[in-house]
Amino acid sequence: MKKIIKNNGFMIVEVLMAVSIMTVSILVAMAVAQKSVYVSRQAFHATQAAFLLEEGAENARIARDNAWNNAATLNSSEQIGIFTRAIVASSVNRDNTTKDISVIGTDDPGTKLIVVTVSWPEGGVTITKTLQFYIMNIFS
Repeated sequence: MKKIIKNNGFMIVEVLMAVSIMTVSILVAMAVAQKSVYVSRQAFHATQAAFLLEEGAENARIARDNAWNNAATLNSSEQIGIFTRAIVASSVNRDNTTKDISVIGTDDPGTKLIVVTVSWPEGGVTITKTLQFYIMNIFS
């Protein structure tokens, strides 16, 4: 006598497994797409911030070219879309012996440290990029 084994319900298990695999695959693809959009937005904002930093540096140079006193007392902040840009000039000291820029020494009124800062909100945190450089009174 032969035994007949019935596989009742096996097809339902196969269908459930196939649907589960497809669902997980779709969810993973959606998560990857969402992360891709987030990273693209971050890169776009970082590129915009780099342009704003360079524009701020040009503003400081133009202020210097118009009148040294404009650059020497530069202290501005502005809102550009989601970005906040600040440009600040500060005094510079020079070593009395080597004439190099240093922390201690005498004040050099013909040189200023310019700090351009751009910040913006990104994903619940504030991102900040900074550009520092020196300008000199080249017209005196």
